[in-house]
This record gives sequence, C-alpha cells and structure tokens, in this order.
Amino acid sequence: MNAMARRAVIGTVAVSMALATAACGKAGDGDKADGGDGKTIGLLLPENKTTRYETFDRPIMEAKIKSLCSDCEVKYNNASQDTETQKKQFEALLTQGVKVIILDSVDYKATKSWVKKAKDQGVKVVAYDRLAEGPLAAYVSYDNEKIGRLQGEGLVKALGDDAKNSDVVMINGSPTDPNAPFFKRGAHSVLDSKVKKIVYEQDIPDWSPDEANRKMASAIDSKGKDGFQAVYSANDGMAGGIITALKQRGIKVPVGGQDAELAGLQRLLKGDQTFTIYKQIKPEAETTAEIAVRLLKGEKLGALTDTKVDSLSGEFKSIPAKLYDAQVITKDDIADTIVRDKVYKASEICTPKYKKYCDEAGIK
Repeated sequence: MNAMARRAVIGTVAVSMALATAACGKAGDGDKADGGDGKTIGLLLPENKTTRYETFDRPIMEAKIKSLCSDCEVKYNNASQDTETQKKQFEALLTQGVKVIILDSVDYKATKSWVKKAKDQGVKVVAYDRLAEGPLAAYVSYDNEKIGRLQGEGLVKALGDDAKNSDVVMINGSPTDPNAPFFKRGAHSVLDSKVKKIVYEQDIPDWSPDEANRKMASAIDSKGKDGFQAVYSANDGMAGGIITALKQRGIKVPVGGQDAELAGLQRLLKGDQTFTIYKQIKPEAETTAEIAVRLLKGEKLGALTDTKVDSLSGEFKSIPAKLYDAQVITKDDIADTIVRDKVYKASEICTPKYKKYCDEAGIK
C-alpha cells in the first residue's frame, strides 16, 4: 500500500516541508536494524521540571514496550537537566550492552559524538521529542514550528480586534532544546504580522519557571504595567512563573502556554491562563516504543515513520521520522479533549479549589 510521505528538511536557518512519494513497508535507510538480538532498551529523559515526562512519557513507553515484548527490560534514567549526567547515563547503557536507546536530549548539540559511538557499536538510537545530533535510527516528535504558529494564533485570537495595536512580551524556551527555536520561529511568523510589536523577548535556560518569573518581572520593570497587552510563554511551566509575576503587580493580560499540564489546565479554568497546546503524548510515546522494539528485533519500521528529517546541523540526512500534530485548547475544550482522552480524570483536575470552575466549564 502506497502513501504520501512528507519530508521535513530541518536546518539551522529554515524548515521546509515537501511532499514525496514513499512506499510504506519497504525497507529504506535506517529501516532495518542490524543485530537487534538483545532484550534491553535504554530510556533517557532530559528533566523533571516539566511534569509530563515522569507522569506520562515514561510509564506509557514502558507499558507499550512490555506489551510488545514481554521479556524486554527498560533501563531508565532522568538527567535532571544536566548534559554531563546524561552523557554518563548514555555511556553506561553502551557499557551494559543495550542494543537500542531512546534519547530525549538535554542539549542536542552535545549528542553527536555519543550517537556516533553508539552506531559504531551497533546500537540504534531513537531521538524522542527533541531531535538529537548524530546518525539516528529514527526520530519521533511533533511539527514544532506548527505548534509555535498555533501558539501565536491563540494569542492573536485572545487579543481579538485589539491585536494590531497590542505589544507582546515573549518568554521562549531553553536554548539547548532543539524544539525551542521552532516554537519561537512559528510564533514569530504569526505575531510579527498580527500584533503591533514584540517589546521584550528572552530565552529561558532549562525552561525554568523561576527564571521565567524573574524575566517577566524585568519586563514589567522595563516596560511598565501598561507597556504590553499579552504574554507568549513557550510552555505551561513557565506560564505559571509568568502569571505569578503578573499577579504580584496586579496585571491581567492574556497568557498562552503549551503541554496541557495539570496546573496549566487549572489556571485555564480559573481564568489566569488563556490557552495551552494539547499534544497527545500517548501516540508519540507508543510509536517510539514500537519503533524501539522493532529495531531491537531487527524488523522494518515501515509506516511507523512516514517522514524524513535532516538534523539541525544539516550533517545527518533523511532520518526516518514521525511528526504528530497538536491543537490549541481553552477552558471550554478541556472536557472534550483532556478528560475524553483520559489524560487526566475530572477528579484530578476538579479538586475542591477548582470545582466551581469545572462546573462552569461543564467538566463532570
């Protein structure tokens, strides 16, 4: 069965998407694992400040791997946002003879030599959520520039007819996260033409909510309480810090985020945060798990990877990939997305503090 496969060419300057015809089920470069005769898969996640990793990504992948390979073992580590720690964790997996490693990198630029070493040892590396540098076997994530556009559009919609006369503060993600430039680029592609001006902009190391809080306070000091009409936050964790800074100064403006974190959803219900981006983590995590198991068994990836991407440096070409879509959600969408998809139960969202807001939003 033939399907149209997208080719996402990801470079340091621009991202261009082009349609190309590919045959699902045919083996291509990186489509066949060599010597996948082990029973252990390594899983390395980058940090725990963003709640999704420990709450969703890890347990979903571990469960899916077990369902596909009952005698497989998962060796897991979290780097707590430290590149050197993650390097040691990666090298330890190689020493232990792991045949497949799922890597969500702390600093994508640092991974090139790691992934090369793994390939030399016959170990397959799957980049998860963040595109790592090096000769990868596969990559699974989202169309991150599109997510940035969705964030920009969400902010413009929140501003309504006042958008063209509105100044905006932008609090962007971590410079070491390869996704962050794409979120930023996508958001700029909308905001630069739809709002009056970006009056203050900062990248936040490690996606730190505390640092986002400090930068927001600096923006208020610099521009004044009336010097901006909305705030772009690259994710929900930082949005929490931003909103705290705004509240301390008595400022109420639209603030967007990303990830549909529990605290972010509760801020949506209360009216403190305007929107978030809902990315269905389960299909991303389960696809990654299935790819890892296939590589372990020496099987073809086939239709699991319907896209090709190049590394951000441009050095590594045509990496088999799967990129998922996302959507903007407001408080009115929580029941029909988050609760329906069983990301969180209504009881988890609607604690006594938020029950009246849940009732207003029709969440039961």
